[in-house]
Amino acid sequence: MSRTQFPASALDAVADTPDGATVLVGGFGLAGMPSELIDALIEQGAGDLTIVCNNAGNGDTGLAALLRAGRVRKVICSFPRQSDSYVFDELYRAGKIELELVPQGNLAERMRAAGAGIGAFYCPTAVGTPLAEGKETRVIDGRTYLLEYPIHGDVALISAWRADELGNLVYRKTARNFGPVMATAARTVIAQVTDVVPAGSLDPEAVVTPRIYVDRVVRVEGGAR
Repeated sequence: MSRTQFPASALDAVADTPDGATVLVGGFGLAGMPSELIDALIEQGAGDLTIVCNNAGNGDTGLAALLRAGRVRKVICSFPRQSDSYVFDELYRAGKIELELVPQGNLAERMRAAGAGIGAFYCPTAVGTPLAEGKETRVIDGRTYLLEYPIHGDVALISAWRADELGNLVYRKTARNFGPVMATAARTVIAQVTDVVPAGSLDPEAVVTPRIYVDRVVRVEGGAR
């Protein structure tokens, strides 16, 4: 098992993100959004990205700023349209970005399946809707299910509250959201945190994401929004 790295800055943490990467981005709206890592990714310059997130950005900052910079080819999300998702809305209507709409439970389960090594699974959500078009179906015990495939990430950007010096993570309340499941589904997992504490300082029962899933941790001010 490799040791978790502690880069000096968010920019150092995302420096090797390649063009064309699939990037899992934690957060439910702004809660748990790894904003500093996203800003660093904008500065780093990777493009042609596929972003997997709960929504498609808020206002002009964070994920919306990444979209505005023209770095994203496709968004896979559950809630692409909100009152302040005007950046995505403009890009989508102009044909400058692709969208794969995934029900929220399916989004989480598809990433969980990736982390668990599950090849595919059947789910009843979206049966009989346009989201079922082109998907394999199967009737089980009289109910129709759709075949869904895992979502794997090249990189996951997540926000936690604290890490210890080994890389174990704990989250703060609802900022936890998609972070734990994304940490299992990506090849490289990068976490921003508010504090890094000595090994042994965290209650083992409170550790949600063990160090084995975490490749890099960077301390930022206000890291768990």
